[in-house]
Amino acid sequence: MVAATIAGGLAGTATAHLWQLYGPSRTGTTAQWRRQARAHQQRMHWELLSKAIDDPALAVVIDNYGLDLSPEKRRQYLYANLWYINAFHLYESGVLDRRQLRGHLRELFQSAHIREYWEATRPHRASLDPASTEAEVGHIAEALLQERDESDTDEWWVVGEPPPL
Repeated sequence: MVAATIAGGLAGTATAHLWQLYGPSRTGTTAQWRRQARAHQQRMHWELLSKAIDDPALAVVIDNYGLDLSPEKRRQYLYANLWYINAFHLYESGVLDRRQLRGHLRELFQSAHIREYWEATRPHRASLDPASTEAEVGHIAEALLQERDESDTDEWWVVGEPPPL
């Protein structure tokens, strides 16, 4: 919870700073500003998590898993988070459509480490706004994992029905 508060505070500060520098009166449309702010936030997220991955003393600051993790396991969870968030941003930005996201997640979740991270962070997703894109992506991932677990094949690339076009 502390990590979320710190991250939220940093994000808010960065957003306010961006607004002052690049507000709609300076860059054109609000949509353009939001894209710039989102790109900045994504870079900031990457930099903050990268520092935590590189330095175990910093990683404990944002360890909100509620588990007794070794430094190595904590680093793996942070790295898994980067991969998942990368998929989320690819979808949110329109680089991947829903079908492509599902394929990307299908491949990502073949990693036992990412599946373990996903299980450990399940409580974090419980508080998401059900109408948010983040909740939508989480539901896609959950459905895919359930299909994978219920499958009677080891051929991961054929597990789950793709969404309609």
